[in-house]
Parts: sequence; C-alpha cells; structure tokens
Amino acid sequence: MIPITEYAGRDVAVYGLGRTGLSAAKALTAGGARVHAWDDGEAARDRAEAAGINVSDINKRDWQRFSALVLSPGIPYRFPQPHRLVRLAEMTGVPVVGDMELFARAVQTLPEKARPKIVGITGTNGKSTTTALIGHILKEAGRDARIGGNIGTGVLDMASLHANAVYVLELSSYQLDLCESLHCDVSVLLNISPDHLDRHGGMEGYIEAKKRIFLNQRSRDVAVVGIDDAVTQSIAMGRSRPGEARVVPISSEFGLAGGVSAVDGHLFDSTGGQAIRVGDLAEAESLPGRHNYQNAAAAYATCQALGVAPGRIMAGLRSFGGLPHRMERVGEIDGVRFINDSKATNAQAAEQALKTWPKVHWIAGGMPKAEGIEPLAPLFDRIAGAYLIGESQDAFAKTLGPDLPVTKCGTLEAATQAAFDAAKASGEPNPIVLLSPACASFDQYKDFEARGDAFRAIVKRLAERTSAPAAEAV
Repeated sequence: MIPITEYAGRDVAVYGLGRTGLSAAKALTAGGARVHAWDDGEAARDRAEAAGINVSDINKRDWQRFSALVLSPGIPYRFPQPHRLVRLAEMTGVPVVGDMELFARAVQTLPEKARPKIVGITGTNGKSTTTALIGHILKEAGRDARIGGNIGTGVLDMASLHANAVYVLELSSYQLDLCESLHCDVSVLLNISPDHLDRHGGMEGYIEAKKRIFLNQRSRDVAVVGIDDAVTQSIAMGRSRPGEARVVPISSEFGLAGGVSAVDGHLFDSTGGQAIRVGDLAEAESLPGRHNYQNAAAAYATCQALGVAPGRIMAGLRSFGGLPHRMERVGEIDGVRFINDSKATNAQAAEQALKTWPKVHWIAGGMPKAEGIEPLAPLFDRIAGAYLIGESQDAFAKTLGPDLPVTKCGTLEAATQAAFDAAKASGEPNPIVLLSPACASFDQYKDFEARGDAFRAIVKRLAERTSAPAAEAV
C-alpha cells in the first residue's frame, strides 16, 4: 500500500467503493486522514466495513468539513452530467480528485532522486496487453517493475514508493480526467477510436482526456505514440500534444524513420536513424495479429527508453504468456481451436481479432456500442458463420445481411455449440471458433471477465462431453 499523508488530520469524502475506492480509502486512512466512505450499494458498503473502512453517509454530512472528494472513476464526473455529489463538492469548494491524482501527488512530495520511474499507458484498445507486456519485459530484464492502475492492482494498493522501482500503469480516460499532477517518464498512447463518448461529451472530449497522459512531461521524457489511426497520427505529428516530451512514433503498418515499426511481422528500430531489424514477432506466440505487433512495438520503444537492451526486450516478447480474455486460446477439440477475446467490447477491438485469421466462426453480441458492427463490414468475408448472442443479435443479424450464414443463438452456450458443430463440419484446416463480441457484456454478464470465464467453462464442458465414451447399447 502507498499511504496518502496529504490529508492527515483532515476529513475526506470517498465516493464509490469498488476496487479503486476501497484502495483509496485504505491509503488515506493509513496516511492519517479521517475518511468518510460511501457507496449507494449496500453490498459495497458491507465490504468496506469488513475491510475496516469508516462508512459514513456523505449525503448527510456537512461538506464544509471536507478537504477533498475522492471519486471512483466509474462515477460520472462531467458527462452526461456531473453526479449530484460532484455538483455538491463544486458548490462547496471541495476539490474532486481520483486515486491516480493522489498517487501522483505522493510521488511529487519525494525528492527528485528518490522518485520512481512512471510509465503510463493509454489508448482505446490494447492498453492492458501493452501494460502487462512492458511489465513482463522489465521484470525479465531484472528491473523492479510494478504493474497496476486500471489493470490488476489499484495504484494505491501497489508496493510502497521506491527510487529504483518502475510503476507501469494502465490509465483509462476516466482516470486521466481526474488527474492533474501525474508526470510520466514514459507515456504511451496506442490508438484512439470512438468509445465512452457519453462520459466525455463526444469525441473531442474523449481525445482531450487521452491527451492528458502527456501533461507535465519534460524534454527529457519520452512519449510513445501510435500513428496507425488518423487521430493519434495527428497527435504525434502536430502541436496539440501537451508537454515537452520527445516523441517516438510506433506503427504496425508503416516503416518509420526515427521510430519503431513492425512490418510484416518483423520488428524494426530506426530511433537511431538507420533501420535495424530487431527480431521476428512470429516467435512471440502470445502476440498474434497486427494489433499485437503495435503493442510489441510500443513495449519495445518504452523499454528501450528505460535502458533495456534490444536482445533482452526480444527475449521478453518471446516469453510473454499473454492475458486472459485477449486473443486467449482456451482449448482445442477435434481440431477446432477456441479463442477467447471477450475483452473486445467494441468494433475496433473485434476488428483486430478478425484480421488475425483468414476465416473464423464468430461469436458476437451483447450490449452494443454506438457504432455497432458496421465498421467491420470490410472483414465480413472472413466470417465463415456468425453466431449471435444478447440484446444486439437482431441488429447485428440485419447488419451482417442475408449473404452471410447467421444464427441467432441468444446465449453464449448455444452459440458455442452451434459454432463448434459448424466448424467441425466445415472441412477447413485448423478451424477457429472466435468469441470477440464487439459489445459490452452487461446484458448477460457482470463484466467481460465473467463472459470470458463462462466461455472457457463452456469449452471445457464441451471437451468433456466430446471425449466421453459413448454409452453401450442395451
């Protein structure tokens, strides 16, 4: 834990008691603050009390006493409209901060020589894999790398600040919206496509939130920026980027002068002027597909900026085991491979999976995003059959049209069985059943992890049934 001493002896309101809120409340309490924690959900309040947190209905408290409102990132801050407690804080002059801001301020209180290195990673897609990949490479290279933020461990639950440590932090747009003081030694912006637009007042607000990762960077710092989409390309090459960091462009589509690129599966480093072939990404078996090549290029550029040698970076890329629910191979039955890409909660994420194989039996659907699956139309010829689930299935069936084999299955179990049967009968070499929903999960599951876990369990049951000996005739 990282104790937050900034508010020692003062009253602080904490609203939202999920993983982030709980860790903030614990860190503030450990630092001597008088914490008043609240969540509208009784179960969340019960968990907080069991963890020793002072649960107090801040709706009924005198807000003139509070020195800050610590807001969980899932609570609306500005859009679609500020939460009532955000409005109350603003009316009473109480600053609104998030856990990442508390962390950033704690770092800033240390003498310059005692501060750890901070690596921040954001983007619409790929940030979790890239965060884990950078952390893995650094650890394999013998560095004290600590991985967290929007992935795994909450930032304030991480090990205490230490000068020789590298904090590798996944940063969501929600977290960045609440952060003013974060200084990243290396910042990474992978890509930007429409997502969470209701929470940022539209695409412009979403882009501005992502660009906050560059705040406070100085000329000695590094900004690793993808150039494979028009928005981030403009940020990399234009003057709209805040901060003064040196930019290292990355691409999985273009050879770059002065950057890092992954062209046709080969990693090239031209940061020194001349393009040097670093290695073959086919050797990194847990990083298939062009989108993962971009993740690999970002990880290479980041670790190189931190002083890791190219050979050690390639060794880390080869030994990386991948992440659950992100192009994760969860089984093979009768030659049919099952891929769990439940993390693909929008069209752009699903696009990366569809591009990886020439033909797939595609399980898609759930709670749709605004763009639906229309952006995937150029890839429909890669779909051997679509097996649709959730509340989006009727709309997706209409988008896919009459020329594609489409089965509205309703449930994930029915879709997995139908896709398996079709894949096994297809005669294709090494057929693929791909769960890449292009949708949120909340119509049927609490989150994408629960959906992916359900898929894994369904595949396991299917394997058990398929391998069971047939009952003898009586």
